[in-house]
This record gives sequence, structure tokens and C-alpha cells, in this order.
Amino acid sequence: MTKEEQLLSNRFIEYAELCYKREVPVYSDFLSLNEQTIFLSTASHFPPVRFRLTGGYEPAERKIACFLPVHQEDTRLEPPISALKVIPSNRKFAQPLTHRDYLGAVMNLGIQRSKIGDILITEYECYILCLKPMVSYLEENLLMVKHTKVERQIENCEHLSMEQRFEQVEGSVASVRLDSILALVYHSSRSKTASLIAAEKVFVNGKLITASDYHLKEGDIVSVRGLGKFIYSGINSQTKKGRYFISIKKYC
Repeated sequence: MTKEEQLLSNRFIEYAELCYKREVPVYSDFLSLNEQTIFLSTASHFPPVRFRLTGGYEPAERKIACFLPVHQEDTRLEPPISALKVIPSNRKFAQPLTHRDYLGAVMNLGIQRSKIGDILITEYECYILCLKPMVSYLEENLLMVKHTKVERQIENCEHLSMEQRFEQVEGSVASVRLDSILALVYHSSRSKTASLIAAEKVFVNGKLITASDYHLKEGDIVSVRGLGKFIYSGINSQTKKGRYFISIKKYC
């Protein structure tokens, strides 16, 4: 663990201790996948509190750590996450906008990346998940994205309805090793996908995986930094020569 990672681990312990001593919910900023891995690896050092990760909607990638007093019910606790709906003021003349365009517009306002969660984009609108103290500032100041004037509206995450689109990927692999499946999904070689794993760019269910021979299980969500993420659906059949036909749902 690097010095920065150890400091982050210590901070999680401090959050847990604050929750335990004061008996109040405590929340972190948004965490990257690697930071979530550090959080999970630190959990055994927490005092008697409940804890979980949430990003405002079910398949979120960036999440906040929630520390909850043991005597309080989850239903009474609302994580401090809001969503800002952003749409072009004039859709007819709006240029196509990407995740990078929206993130760049937010960062240009001087907002730290840790205050922003996932950015969800459909054909005509975008939802920016953020910490509640940030949402009003974004609504007032996010006037342009790239060269496109936009309208903003604060949304409750409970009412956030995003139909996730997937690309179905099927093919055969010699084994359900992580490097083999990555090679199939991203049309690459096992040596190149092994390099991605060694470079600490691959996460399974939010946990950093550094072993190329890691075996995936049905339903595992795999994220590859810079390439996207997918759900491993499982094995469909096996050939007489021992190869496996598998299915993948790749996030669009």
C-alpha cells in the first residue's frame, strides 16, 4: 500500500470512529474503484458500525462510503446524493456531447472530481450525480457544455430512471480466466489484457484484481479503466475439446 493509500485507509477508520462515538451517519466523498477497494480492505479495522457503498443508483461505478450507527434503520438514512438533469436548450442545433464534455464543463467550474459521481448520458439528456451541497451550485453555474447552451433541473435520485443499454457479446474461450474473457470482450490478446491487469486497471465488483488467472463468476461486474465495463453472464455450453461458450453484457 502506498503512502497515499495508507492515508486514505486511515481516513476511513476516522470516519467509522466518528460515526461510532457520536452515533451519527458519516459519509465520504465519491470514491474511484481503487479507493473502494481500499475501503473494503480496511473494513476489518472499523469499530462496531454498519457501512456500505452507494452511488445513487444500482449499477453506479463511483460511490460514497456510508457509515451508519448500528441502532438506526437504513430506511431512515438518506445518502447525500442528488442528480442534475442537463439537456440542450435547443436540441435541434445541439452538437453531440460526450462524457468527457460534461465532465470537463463541471471541472472548469472549479469542482473537485471527488464531489461528482457517475455521469449518465442518453441520446438527448444527461444526469450528473453529485453530493447535495454541490447540486445547487451546478444548477446555477453550468450554463454551457462545450459550445452548447444547456438547461438544468435538480432531480431526486429515487426517481432516477435510466434504462441501461447493453451490447450482447458471445464467443468461446479456453477458460473463464479473467485475461481470456477480457481478450474476447475487447478483441485483444491475452498478453495485452494481462498487461492491463498488471497495471491495476481491472476491477471486479469494485475490487481491484491483479491476478490474470482470476476466475469470474456468473453476475460479476468487470470494469476496465479506459475501456468500459461489462457483466459476465456465464457459460452457455462446453465443446468436446473443453472450450467454453460464454455470454457477456457489455455496457453501451
